[in-house]
Amino acid sequence: MRNRWLPVGVLAGVLFLINVIARLISRFAFDDDPSAQDTVSTVMFLVIGVIIAVQAFRWGRARPLDSWSGDMVAIVTAAMLLTVLVGPFISGDSPFVNGAGAFFAQIWLYLGVTIGGAILGYLLLMALGWDYRSQSLKRYEENRLAAARPTKNRRTTIRR
Repeated sequence: MRNRWLPVGVLAGVLFLINVIARLISRFAFDDDPSAQDTVSTVMFLVIGVIIAVQAFRWGRARPLDSWSGDMVAIVTAAMLLTVLVGPFISGDSPFVNGAGAFFAQIWLYLGVTIGGAILGYLLLMALGWDYRSQSLKRYEENRLAAARPTKNRRTTIRR
């Protein structure tokens, strides 16, 4: 059980830590510059998307899609809830300080970036032919062809 949920918790924590770092940089380094804060936020979302894409790529090579997609959903959900509900307190605000529209926009943006990253990582893996399913089909084909080939020392008799 620990082997399954430890990577999920660690990755969700890493994604939240990236958000914390971005919020602290925005708060202390660029407190008066909204365009710089937007740039920091954009970089944060890009980093989160790349991390999710890399993780989808790694897990997609080793496991079938249905076994790691649930873990990915748990990671994204936990990190998103921490980012949206706990993250604003780090920058000295509350989750609904800018209204419900901004709150839900943050959720949709986070979901869009993470789902897009996961899809991009898995599509790249599939395009290279390195995903679990492609490799399984390749092994099946190789085994099937190896079983169909006659050996050199086998005598074949022809019945007439």
